[in-house]
Amino acid sequence: MRKLPRKAPAGITPARYEAFMLLLEMENSSHAHADELLRRPRLSELSTLDRNLCTTLVMGTLRWQLHIDSAIRTLLSKPNARLDSAIQIALRLGTFQLHYLDRIPAHAAISESVNLAKIAGHQHASRMVNAVLRRIAERPRPASLPSSPSPEQLAEATAHPLWLVERWAANYGLEQARAICEHGQQQPELSLRLESREAEAELAVNGMQLAPGAILTDARRILNGDVTATEAFQSGRVRIQEEGSQLIAELSGGVTPLPRRILDCCAAPGGKTLILAELNPQAQITACEINLARLEALKARISASPYATRIEVRQADAAEPEEIDSYDLVLADVPCSGTGTLGRNPEIRHRLQPADLVRHHERQCAILHGALRASTGRVIYSTCSLEPEENSAVVAEVLAQSPGWRQIPVSEVIKKLQKEGRLTSQGSERLKNAVAPDGSLTLLPGSLGPEAPTDGFFIAVLEKQK
Repeated sequence: MRKLPRKAPAGITPARYEAFMLLLEMENSSHAHADELLRRPRLSELSTLDRNLCTTLVMGTLRWQLHIDSAIRTLLSKPNARLDSAIQIALRLGTFQLHYLDRIPAHAAISESVNLAKIAGHQHASRMVNAVLRRIAERPRPASLPSSPSPEQLAEATAHPLWLVERWAANYGLEQARAICEHGQQQPELSLRLESREAEAELAVNGMQLAPGAILTDARRILNGDVTATEAFQSGRVRIQEEGSQLIAELSGGVTPLPRRILDCCAAPGGKTLILAELNPQAQITACEINLARLEALKARISASPYATRIEVRQADAAEPEEIDSYDLVLADVPCSGTGTLGRNPEIRHRLQPADLVRHHERQCAILHGALRASTGRVIYSTCSLEPEENSAVVAEVLAQSPGWRQIPVSEVIKKLQKEGRLTSQGSERLKNAVAPDGSLTLLPGSLGPEAPTDGFFIAVLEKQK
């Protein structure tokens, strides 16, 4: 494939070109994530309309990719042939626009996809792109989901891997599996973390329309406006952070009274670290990250915050703590499959394999063991996964090998936060209902209702017995 120009060439709109470039990068790298790529500074050069369309194209194409690829294969002369990645992306983008967007003229979707193939150096293949997309345009749009679908029908209708749908149906029931899948096909709300009411007033002056958080009193949901263009965002006084992610930090911050030393084991990108610093002004915090690129981003974020003097950032392996029995509070928000975030990170469904859950489990157990060794009091274990192997199974295995530690109910912390006014009244009730018999908290995507569309996550609190 020839080297592609930085900016959209003639015949291709900036939104489609940037979407093509991002999807191509993700196709060729297993480490690229859509939500991170869509925040790249170069996208700020686009108009608001183009930036919104680019986001829609990238996220929608990834969400419906299994459907899209199936439709494309049936129209190829060699259905099992491996297409060049640029041609594959051009076809996916065109098909997504034709079958899933109502306001895109068919001629625009087809002609610009053909031009993308040409720009990538595939003049001959561009004719195939044109022919396939014209036939796609003549086909009826995909059928809607039946009222009582089987796992196979649910996976097909919502473009999710069957093995994941079958797992969710077995673990949570078919109706909840349906809610998870439907949540995964929707554009997630953007939530903000406020550091002051003054910042909220400033956003209002700048034309931002906000709604209260569904769970947390310090969270806000964005209804309208571009928060990234405001000075409050650029100075770090408001941050984009999913409300479930904020909740993990809030629950962590409420676990131990007045901790003096806090360890955040897997701290990047730093949103939870900053909330811990905000909630515990008396504490010194150590934020660890093993990945060098993520470490540098974490350092930059922490150094620009008002808490920089109280947070030490280290490159360290959380499974091998540098200090033993040194921290009053440890947060182990571990790397995981991310199956609770498929609406925000739809690429995960195309990369994850069943064997990955075994690998994650082993690493998560190692990190939790390290967290227990570092702590003198309490440890919070959390993931954004829906899979028991990464959640309750990790806690059970590590506790069985750790005499002197026990699990305590998250409901105790919920009551404390409710008393302090940190939870909304509806949010506290929803959370109490989500606490499992073993005391852990599992929120499934869509489980709190349409008023609280959080990602899925798991949290457990462990205590060292005196």
